[in-house]
Amino acid sequence: MSLGQCIRNKRKSHHLTLQQLASKIDADAGNLSRIERGELGVSESLLRKIASALDTTPANLYAESDAIQPQHQVNEQAPTYAKSQAETANSTNAKDFVQWFRSATPYIHAFGGRTFVIAFGGEVVSEQQFIALSHDLNLLASLEVRLVLVHGSRPQIEQRLKRDNISPLFHNGLRVTDDAAMEAVKEANGAIRVEIEALLSMGIANSPMAGADIRVASGNFVTAKPLGVHDGVDLQHTGEVRKVDAIGIQKRLDDNEMVLLSPLGYSPTGEAFNLSLEDVAVSTAVALDADKLIFLMDSAGVHNLRGELLREMTAEKAKNLLRNVRETEQAINISEDVTYYLPAAVRACEHGVARTHLISRHIDGAIIQELFTLDGIGTMVTELSLESMRQANIDDVGGILKLIEPLENDGILVRRGRERLEMEINHFHVMEHDNRIIGCAALYPFESEKTAEFACLAIDPAYRGGGRGDKLFYYCANVAKQRGLKSLFCLTTRTEHWFLERGFTEQGVEKLPAEKQKLYNYQRKSKVFSKTL
Repeated sequence: MSLGQCIRNKRKSHHLTLQQLASKIDADAGNLSRIERGELGVSESLLRKIASALDTTPANLYAESDAIQPQHQVNEQAPTYAKSQAETANSTNAKDFVQWFRSATPYIHAFGGRTFVIAFGGEVVSEQQFIALSHDLNLLASLEVRLVLVHGSRPQIEQRLKRDNISPLFHNGLRVTDDAAMEAVKEANGAIRVEIEALLSMGIANSPMAGADIRVASGNFVTAKPLGVHDGVDLQHTGEVRKVDAIGIQKRLDDNEMVLLSPLGYSPTGEAFNLSLEDVAVSTAVALDADKLIFLMDSAGVHNLRGELLREMTAEKAKNLLRNVRETEQAINISEDVTYYLPAAVRACEHGVARTHLISRHIDGAIIQELFTLDGIGTMVTELSLESMRQANIDDVGGILKLIEPLENDGILVRRGRERLEMEINHFHVMEHDNRIIGCAALYPFESEKTAEFACLAIDPAYRGGGRGDKLFYYCANVAKQRGLKSLFCLTTRTEHWFLERGFTEQGVEKLPAEKQKLYNYQRKSKVFSKTL
């Protein structure tokens, strides 16, 4: 069941119309309808309002939407067609699993021996979500991923302060950690660490943890210093990371241990300081030169103004979004936790961490879905764009063939064998996304006529519709201009309007370079188009 369907069922169980629910939460009924139909994403702040109006919580809505529906069992007296349907469904599920597992193979190869820092708030432990997370961590560990866990402790600290009738103090979003609060901090972090270590020690038969042999290392790896006095307010035992013992952590990782860090730091004078989860996670990822930093948070990721989830964004784009949040008075569709984690992601990228992922803690298997599927389920922040264009080399032949063979089979492109492609590879240019070839095009120059043939344009079906064909075309056109060529021409049977929309004009065959005229296939009857550069 989707999240939208879950919201609709809850609304109907409360006998509310869309308009009535919209009035209760001061929202647009049309947008609510689109959310329920799955046509529009929902921000965390709006989801909280909806949950409150429906007497539930966002966590319950997520849990119900992600619940696996029990399959109906087929008994021996069931009709034959029912058995056949069940068998077909099982066969389809098996095929889907095989296809997914095969598609995950490149990631499995890529992640072995890599270092991932995974950070999560204390809510993951307090709301019993770490059990499912431990299964995913065990899977990653079995694939020889080097794991560093950084946990938070905010809800546990608040619980202990409330128990002791101590009012929490904050200044500009920072906790003022006095002596009494520091005792609660120590107690909360100790309890969380013990619970996490216990859950990672499970090895129950017939469970995802069966056969697990996870050793957890923790210690005084983080050196901290006090934040001091801010605007006349002494933050006391609240501190920031001064140094991370990367060598000590690396030794534990080399010994196949999983490292667990609490948001605590220690000074050379023997004091302990209360740190933020984001500060410890980013500082650790930077010190270790980690390949990935992963934040588990309440929302599904970063959304744009239309409520659409942004799958990828550069650090520069993230900074622009945060700048707009600070400077505009208009309500921007960005959740509170994103305002904490997105600046941390930017900081990590600017200090050398290749990729930072922001994903929902409410989705079972979120880490696996984010890391082992093409699109992922959250937002990935990178220092530079994952897409690039370059001249092809001999190692790209396989990727190019995979792109063009379906188009050749449909008669859209002229058939090229591997041998010919290998001979002509220097004429090809490719577009890469995350080191995967998703587009190609060729330039065949005719130097004496100062022109070139633009040919074999192909984009991976999964990446069409994003203007990538245009980007690849203009890249090739710029390459041609740099070579001193004055025009481009192309031959096509199916895509004449695409070229007309980009400034090409139709020409006769006689306008082709003499050498190309000799090779013209009159049976194919391709149309000729040209464009002045």
